[in-house]
Amino acid sequence: MNILITGGTGLIGKHLTQLLLSKGHHVSLLSRKKEATPNVKIYQWDIEKGIIDTDALKNIDYIIHLAGAGIADKRWTDKRKQEIIDSRIKPIKMLNQHLKEQKTRVKAFISASGIGFYGGDTGETRLDENSPAGDDFIATCTKIWEEETEKFTQAERTVSLRTGIVLSDDGGALPKLLQPIKLGIGSPLGSGKQWMSWIHIDDMCQLYLQAIEDFKMNGFYNAVAPAPVRNEEMTKIAAEILKRPLWTPNVPAFLLKMLFGELSVVVLGGNYVKNKRVSEELSFSYKFTSVETALKNLLK
Repeated sequence: MNILITGGTGLIGKHLTQLLLSKGHHVSLLSRKKEATPNVKIYQWDIEKGIIDTDALKNIDYIIHLAGAGIADKRWTDKRKQEIIDSRIKPIKMLNQHLKEQKTRVKAFISASGIGFYGGDTGETRLDENSPAGDDFIATCTKIWEEETEKFTQAERTVSLRTGIVLSDDGGALPKLLQPIKLGIGSPLGSGKQWMSWIHIDDMCQLYLQAIEDFKMNGFYNAVAPAPVRNEEMTKIAAEILKRPLWTPNVPAFLLKMLFGELSVVVLGGNYVKNKRVSEELSFSYKFTSVETALKNLLK
């Protein structure tokens, strides 16, 4: 199949590209910069200016939308919040419009989403795909994102993968968690009781592959492993694998709030998210079902 990926140079995009190539698919990327990538065609676009190399959309079977400004990259000002929303929504509108003009449709438009749909901190509530959206910024952003994905008229079906914390040794949240542990000053954050709904990078990419190959997949799926863990448990397991001590007491919540403001919900908040639709509707087999096996694989 001919598969076009936006945000293909990010954490998931890089791993997914290699998986798709290994399966014999043809992969092309939409990028702001024309960087050389082996066996991959790079097309340029400028989302702000509404410019796209329309050759990127010729003979495309699937589009995977991963582009978007990092939620935790900068402190949340009103301007930054709008940038985060626009970076997810504008590309969808732009791609749909250009496909309309070319009078063509793709087999599926598969978009990243996030478990932030349910809110930045949902405490002990068990959540599945039928749970309602939250009402904070993360939830609002994700809800708008998914609504725009559903409006993608130039696709036979649309899929949104509500991604949890992706564990990878190549970027994302894990290296940031490990850095203080490696220095011998690791500690749970805040109460340490907040739930972390995670997924190994390999399983995440396999879910995207299944979304391409399984014509029955449609709508929203929680892309998380079967067993969420609390922040203190993940921190403890990582320290044990690395054979490093943990620092006590926990990092105080008030300090994190002072440093990050509203953004602190990303590390102090938590969600217990169940992969109901994945486990009940799909013939999907997780390679990593416990955080211990996932971390051992990544930290070996």
